[in-house]
Amino acid sequence: MNVSILILTYNEEVNIARCLNSLVWCDDIVVVDSGSTDQTISIAERAGARILRRKFDDFAGQRNFGLEHGKFKHEWVLHLDADEVVTPAFQAALNDLVPPNGIDAYFVPSKTMLFDTWLKHAGMWPTYQVRLGHRDRLRFIQVGHGQREDVPLEKTAKFDEPYLHYSFSHGLKLWLQKHIRYADDEAAELVNARLGMAKEIANQEGPTLDRDVKMRRRMKLAANRLPLMLRPIARFFYVFVLRRGFLDGPLGLLYSFMLAIYEGMIAILAYEKLRQKT
Repeated sequence: MNVSILILTYNEEVNIARCLNSLVWCDDIVVVDSGSTDQTISIAERAGARILRRKFDDFAGQRNFGLEHGKFKHEWVLHLDADEVVTPAFQAALNDLVPPNGIDAYFVPSKTMLFDTWLKHAGMWPTYQVRLGHRDRLRFIQVGHGQREDVPLEKTAKFDEPYLHYSFSHGLKLWLQKHIRYADDEAAELVNARLGMAKEIANQEGPTLDRDVKMRRRMKLAANRLPLMLRPIARFFYVFVLRRGFLDGPLGLLYSFMLAIYEGMIAILAYEKLRQKT
């Protein structure tokens, strides 16, 4: 399969070269930039990428904008962030992929990397998102702080080869600062769910939707019903104990603790929003 590639960026000079170097085999790369003030744009242009500019509202909006205005050379588009890297094995599997009739998008797994170490257990491998889809038939909707596919699940399939996600490439401090913003979005979704204002799309089923994806979406719905202040404790227990994050050693403990902190931020902000609404 020949693909075009869509990359989202904002001040990603520490990441974008590594991402693009893993894509030298691709002849059509589009970057949707949210107003970078560092060297992101110049690095991308030197690598031959085409640049689109759009003020950031959310991830779904950025990806949909890119799909609508990218004028892609190929029918299928691989969606990446600047801190993600495609491996040679991923490229080889992509070359061999032949989408059957009726499939518009693929769930793709990623490996969470911390200090160049794969968090196999604490990173909750395998984690899937729709990242490969037809340029005309795949669109995204925003759910919490991230995007989700807006395509019937019976029209999705699974692509087994993972890409690498360097989530902490800007440093742990910036990761925590960024997740304060993410926590506010997740808290708003949680409050809407508590007040019966959210569409529970996690219950959608589809014959091609992977069992792991279904389980994660069901668990998120179940977590929404937990007492708020139990959420960080439950998150730590789930990641470090049930998912055996302890097998990743000190880094597994660190990441489990960071996720518990993130869950605590969501709970605190959700508590405040619920008080304001009720």
